[in-house]
Amino acid sequence: MPVAEKHRRNPSLVALGRAIRAVRESQRVSQEDMAHRADVDRAYYGRVERGDNNVAVLTLAKIAKALGLSVAKLMMKAKL
Repeated sequence: MPVAEKHRRNPSLVALGRAIRAVRESQRVSQEDMAHRADVDRAYYGRVERGDNNVAVLTLAKIAKALGLSVAKLMMKAKL
């Protein structure tokens, strides 16, 4: 579910999304392939990268694993 309008573009969500996108792009993987690896819907994954979704912890763990990182390392990359 997308973030409520008043929370859209929250700086923490945007920073996390940018970190996820940067790692994915450095691996030369499409959003579709990464969403498949993480077992999440591609549209949802795109919203996470844009900072439009407040990603659940379990989903974040799946995305981090698909990127080959721990959640802690991903959060460090996002400077969170």
